[in-house]
Amino acid sequence: MMNNRKALVTGGAGFIGSNVVRYLLNKDWEVRIIDNLSSGYKENLDGLNVDFIESDINDAKITHDACKGIDVVFHLAACVGRQKSLDDPILDSSTNVMGTIQLLEGMRKHGVKRIVYSSSAAIFGELETQSIAEDHPQNADSPYGVSKLAAEKMILAYCGIYEMTGVCLRYFNIYGVNQRYDFYGNVIPIFANRIFSGNPVTIYGDGDQTRDFVNVKDVAIANYLAATADVGTGVYNLGSGESITINKLADIMQELTGINTEKRYELQRPADVRHCKADTNKANNELGFKASISLVEGLKEYIEWFNDNK
Repeated sequence: MMNNRKALVTGGAGFIGSNVVRYLLNKDWEVRIIDNLSSGYKENLDGLNVDFIESDINDAKITHDACKGIDVVFHLAACVGRQKSLDDPILDSSTNVMGTIQLLEGMRKHGVKRIVYSSSAAIFGELETQSIAEDHPQNADSPYGVSKLAAEKMILAYCGIYEMTGVCLRYFNIYGVNQRYDFYGNVIPIFANRIFSGNPVTIYGDGDQTRDFVNVKDVAIANYLAATADVGTGVYNLGSGESITINKLADIMQELTGINTEKRYELQRPADVRHCKADTNKANNELGFKASISLVEGLKEYIEWFNDNK
């Protein structure tokens, strides 16, 4: 019986976190959130019955106390993005590594036995194969990738020492409702912002590079499955298992908006990977996860949301 379980969601007011929170509430879980609102928004939680704590996860007392009475921790609080980590590597590691240790210490003190961690495909660094399985070499080439990999390893170590269970979900390109445009944003909100503003869509390189996009509502389901499936500690790639070119992505978004803006091509950015697709067989087989929202369906919903909230 899974009803009335209690979750702590770090970063629960953020883009992905708020979608996880909503899904847990729909499953009758009680939800406590820690978020310092550095990138999250309280309006993402409007109308939701949650216990909200505005705090940084590096505040040891608050973070430790927040773990009391919790069944599962969903750890999404993070300093996100390659460029952001290059601009401020100290903040990146302080949040992603030290913040994770503070959380694990809180779990240890209060006997919380399960954590679902939002990791990233950035841990792989330069890709050696087009379809990425969990055993692909992990040669992170940015402070962000290193910090996410370090947090993964710390979780695995704590789980081995203190008899916790840790499920690490390595996200590929996530998009969907509550994803806002900012300087460090994902390509989809950047394209949406440019299209609705009537500005050219900037594409780096020839646009034939491919990415694996997965809708945030599917990601929320994956988090729930990681918390409830009969699996032990492990790592899982989380994507759609399909890939699309950036040129095709721009075409679909322009078609869905009915706004045709110019495509402007610029030099490929250093260290950008050429092709990327998640091998999702392990998540399919062990967690029972399979992405269910098509890219066109998800983009249509996102564009409607973006137009209402831009």
